[in-house]
Amino acid sequence: MAMPVEERARLLEHFKDVPQERIGEQWSKLWEAGDFLPWDRGIASPSLSDALNDRRDLLGDSAFVDESGTQRRRKAFVPGCGKGHDVLLFASHGFDAYGLDISEKAVQVARDFAKAHLKDYPVKDAAVGVGTVTFISGDFFSKDWEKEVKGGPKFEVIFDYTINILKQFLCALSPSMRPEWAERMSSLLVEGKGGNLICLEFPTYKDPATGGPPHGLPGKVYKGHLSHPGKKLSYDSDGNLEEEKIEPGVSKNGFVLVKRWKPERTHKAGEGTDMMSVWTRDS
Repeated sequence: MAMPVEERARLLEHFKDVPQERIGEQWSKLWEAGDFLPWDRGIASPSLSDALNDRRDLLGDSAFVDESGTQRRRKAFVPGCGKGHDVLLFASHGFDAYGLDISEKAVQVARDFAKAHLKDYPVKDAAVGVGTVTFISGDFFSKDWEKEVKGGPKFEVIFDYTINILKQFLCALSPSMRPEWAERMSSLLVEGKGGNLICLEFPTYKDPATGGPPHGLPGKVYKGHLSHPGKKLSYDSDGNLEEEKIEPGVSKNGFVLVKRWKPERTHKAGEGTDMMSVWTRDS
């Protein structure tokens, strides 16, 4: 089930002809009004929650001993975090969690929400405890916000998903920007098995020929671009990725698929069609 047509039309009209440099301002207007936030489902992603609870074999523990012999928490990153439900979920599992949003007002709302509702996300492991929660305002594709990340802008876990049709993540981006998306993800994730990119793939059901946003995203689009970040891939006239023209293997700094599955639970917008995938960055 996709976002209702009337909600999608209202959002598109709100952002119509708005230049990229004013996108954050437009988001803030919606957050300021507070009466039309259709992307906020009021809970953390059920699929992410289940993965953190049940797939530690894939995602590992939230704390580890680094190369210097110091034990520290792994850092988790949620771009396009909105009110921050998924950020609080990561912190409850012991990660030092960071949320990024292009809207300064959204970040203010997220900080206030965290103060009032952190108790709604109980600690999962008393021995590990709760991680820190940090919200940052910034453009995902810019490096301006990176200085606010303690220890540098490298994360052990990144969660990529948005049911919002206009935020800056894969379903909202024009196909021409997909190489840049994959390259940016690669630059933010640590190398090797210590880092995981978690993608909740949406919308997998949509015919690419119908355009977007949101653009149809079959699994081969994730695999193609994540295997070759920064490289332009070929699409046919209907918007289908031409897999036969993709270079075999994985490019330098590319991602390797660890596991892909259909989640038992997800937000209503993707029920029955969402897919969950976990990737590591090739070292």
